[in-house]
Amino acid sequence: MTDYREVNRANWDERAQAHAASSDYGLDRFAADPQHLSEVVRFDLPRLGDVAGLRGVHLQCHIGTDTVSLARLGATMTGVDFSPKSLEQARRLAEQAGTPVDFVESDVYAAPEALGGARFDLVFTGVGALCWLPDIRRWAQTVAALLRPGGRLFLREGHPVLWALDYDRSDDLLALHTSYFTHEQPQVYDEPGTYVATDAEFTHTVTHEWNHGLGEIVTAVLDAGLTLTGLVEHQSVPWEALPGRMTKVAENEWQISDRPERLPHTYTLQAVKPSV
Repeated sequence: MTDYREVNRANWDERAQAHAASSDYGLDRFAADPQHLSEVVRFDLPRLGDVAGLRGVHLQCHIGTDTVSLARLGATMTGVDFSPKSLEQARRLAEQAGTPVDFVESDVYAAPEALGGARFDLVFTGVGALCWLPDIRRWAQTVAALLRPGGRLFLREGHPVLWALDYDRSDDLLALHTSYFTHEQPQVYDEPGTYVATDAEFTHTVTHEWNHGLGEIVTAVLDAGLTLTGLVEHQSVPWEALPGRMTKVAENEWQISDRPERLPHTYTLQAVKPSV
């Protein structure tokens, strides 16, 4: 069986340069403005709170825009990603932005070992990360292993209902098309483009992905020994997930145009590792 990591790594390696060059990520703004933060982190701020002085790790950091943003808020950040090409762009961004960040190449599940057993005050995971992982329970155990006692998980993700929609419809009907729940076998996609504006053409277009139900994610977090402290569902998502059917409601935040209250677009989950 083809290793899903090899397939997905080839896809992300190829996309890294195109993403770094895209105006959607806006890497030049980090160098031009020392106060600039990614749109994702700006959205998170009301729930994220003060991170100054915290030691944080950003799992699946990609090209590092959110990682650098958290460092600019005063956290000592380490970014982890399995794509060496993405990390090349992330290191370049941190250097040009004048914001020190350590970046480590590692598969998510191997992060505790790759980081030398280090423990963190904050484990941060951004939108569009969990769908690349086959085992959500192992992910939660990895998070728990990375947290010091009293440390916190902060996750904002695409809602599993959003991931399960039929994206090919052109009407206003929201139809569930793919699995909401986790299955052992991946959903295999072959998509020629990417989610940012680019003229780049890609050859590694196949990806292996998994959806994880919200109950499965919460249960995995609890079973890993963490205490759930927050779960908020949002009526927006930081990209035009359903092209032609969404309205931009804030900077880089979109919602379906017709009765947006029908759809949970994203969610924020927070949990802490008990001190004793």
